Amino acid sequence: MQAVKMYTTQVCPYCQRAKMLLKQRGVEAIEEIRVDLDPSQREHMMTVTGRRTVPQIFIGETHVGGCDDLIELDQQGGLLPLLNGA
Repeated sequence: MQAVKMYTTQVCPYCQRAKMLLKQRGVEAIEEIRVDLDPSQREHMMTVTGRRTVPQIFIGETHVGGCDDLIELDQQGGLLPLLNGA
């Protein structure tokens, strides 16, 4: 299973929904980077992704995007293969 990294804030409902979906798909550990606690991490996130909003989700080295992107990937059948390293 690929490592999952997610830029989040504490009160973000989209972050919660993304975490729930990932756990439903078998992800046991998510590396959370709280941009509300460390503004330098938000700057880094924006540099890497070109986006300001959370969550920003990475599976392995692949930038999936936000919660809507994750749900769309799952609905198209692409999430599990990506999680399994395909």
